[in-house]
Amino acid sequence: MEHRGSALENLVTMPAQRAFWCGRHVLVTGHTGFKGSWLSLMLERLGAQVSGISLAPRPGLSTFTLLGPWSRLDHHTFDIRDAERLRETLWTMKPQIVFHLAAQALVRRSYQDPQETFSTNIQGTTNLLQALRGLTTVEAIVVVTSDKVYRNDGSGRSFREQDPLGGSDPYSASKAACELIVNSFNRSFGSELAPLATARAGNVIGGGDYAKDRIIPDIVRSLKQGTPLALRYPEATRPWQHILDVSIGYLLYAQALAERRPNLPRALNFGPPAGNSLPVRAIVEAFGCALGRAIEWTLMNDPLPEQPSLTLDATLAREALGWHPRRSAQQTIAETVKWYNSERTGTAMRPASLTAIDEELAA
Repeated sequence: MEHRGSALENLVTMPAQRAFWCGRHVLVTGHTGFKGSWLSLMLERLGAQVSGISLAPRPGLSTFTLLGPWSRLDHHTFDIRDAERLRETLWTMKPQIVFHLAAQALVRRSYQDPQETFSTNIQGTTNLLQALRGLTTVEAIVVVTSDKVYRNDGSGRSFREQDPLGGSDPYSASKAACELIVNSFNRSFGSELAPLATARAGNVIGGGDYAKDRIIPDIVRSLKQGTPLALRYPEATRPWQHILDVSIGYLLYAQALAERRPNLPRALNFGPPAGNSLPVRAIVEAFGCALGRAIEWTLMNDPLPEQPSLTLDATLAREALGWHPRRSAQQTIAETVKWYNSERTGTAMRPASLTAIDEELAA
C-alpha cells in the first residue's frame, strides 16, 4: 500500500513549500556516495544551490559519475578529517542547510580497517560540528547515522529512538558514537549551532550503488560476471527501503528543523512499515522475479559475524513529519532492477533518474 502524510504532500506539491528549497544553499557532505548523489540530484531538481564536500568517487562505475554531469554543483573533494580545511571551506561557503553523509559506511570494511572507520566517522563528524559553531547562515543540520546504532539483543523487535545505543562491529560502534557526539554538541554548544539532529535510516537500496559487500551491487556484479552470487547470511532480515523514499524523509526533517517546529525530536528512524524487513534471500528472489530469471547463489563460509535481525519502528517520523515510504519492498526492487537494466543498455542515467525524481515529487 502507498502512503502519503500531509507534511509530505505539502513539501512536494504546494508551491510555498517547494519554494523552501528553491534557491536555498545546501551542503551535502559525502555527495559523491550513493545516498549523497541521489540527495544532491533531488535538491538540484527542487532548485537548491548545492555544494558538496567528499572524497573523489572511486574509479569505475559510481552513482556520482552516472548521475552527472554536475554543471551546477559546487564540488569540493577533500577529507573531512582535515579540520582546518573543512572550517575554512564552510565559512567561505556559508551554507543554509547541512546534510552530513560523509562516512566510512561499510560494515565489513570496518573490520578490515577499524582505525579508518573510527577516525572518519567520529573525528570527521566532530570536525564538522566544531566548524559549524557560530556560523549564523546555517538553519538546520541533519547528521545521517544508521539503523545499526542500537544495542541489538537479537530479539528481533523493532528498535525505537529511545532504545539504548550500542554496536559490536566497528562501523556500528562508530555510528552510535556519532549519536553521542551530536547529543553532546546539542547540550554543550546548542546556543552556537543551528537546530541539529540525527537521521537513522534502514538499509537503503536503489539504482547506481556499486559498493562492495552490499547485496544489490553484489547481485549486479554476479550477473555481469556470470558467476553465482555468494551470500553470507541469507536469512538475515533488514529494513529495506528505496533511496527516493529516504531522501524525501531527510528533506522533510531538515525543513522542519529549519522552521523550528516545536517538540520536534532530535533523532528519527526512517524505515519501512512492518512486513518489509525481509531476509536477504527474499530480496535476491524478488530481484530475480523482477528480472525474469532465477539468480543462482551459493552460501559463503564467512567468519565475520552479522546480526541475524534488524528492524526499525518509524512511527515517530510519521507522527512528527507525516513521512511514509511510498514503496513496498517488491516495488523498491522492481524500480531498482529497471534502473540497472537501463544503465546496462546504455541509457543516459541522469535524465532517466531525473524522470524518477519528478515522478516522486509529483506523487
